[in-house]
Amino acid sequence: MNTLGEADPGTTPFRVCFVCAGNICRSPMAESVFTDLVAAAGLERVVEVSSAGTGDWHVGEYADHRTVTALRAHGHDATAHRAKQFDPDRFDSYDLVVALDRSHERILRAWAGNDADRSKVHLLLSFDSTSGTRDVPDPYYSDAQMFETVLGMIDHACRSLFHQLEPALTQGATP
Repeated sequence: MNTLGEADPGTTPFRVCFVCAGNICRSPMAESVFTDLVAAAGLERVVEVSSAGTGDWHVGEYADHRTVTALRAHGHDATAHRAKQFDPDRFDSYDLVVALDRSHERILRAWAGNDADRSKVHLLLSFDSTSGTRDVPDPYYSDAQMFETVLGMIDHACRSLFHQLEPALTQGATP
């Protein structure tokens, strides 16, 4: 399967990683939402979803409690999440690396060792044609309402991304 999900029958699962700064707010939201979209479509065996941060300061920590609360209020579960840092040596194991804002996108592209890996990096909101912005704002220094707002942005963009990938993923899911 290539970066935007063109399936090759019998290949390994399509692997997507969502990346933010510390992997405790935005990227766990995206991972949880996208995982649930994959599960609802019955595509768990053809899609692997993960998340990571560009920084290492929260490695091993749970998702921010406001992230968990916002997700729970919308039927998602991130209670098992543990933050990890993105490993540039694993670029070849991903088909799509989704940055939550342009600073993450710049870091990821700088970490990519070649053009093929750089081509895997995309902004989440680039998949949402209705978004008036390119960056998902960091809610960490804000209140619970901002977490709700950010989750809404992430949910909408993840649905747009999933709908773009679904035809190829469904084709790859045949037994």
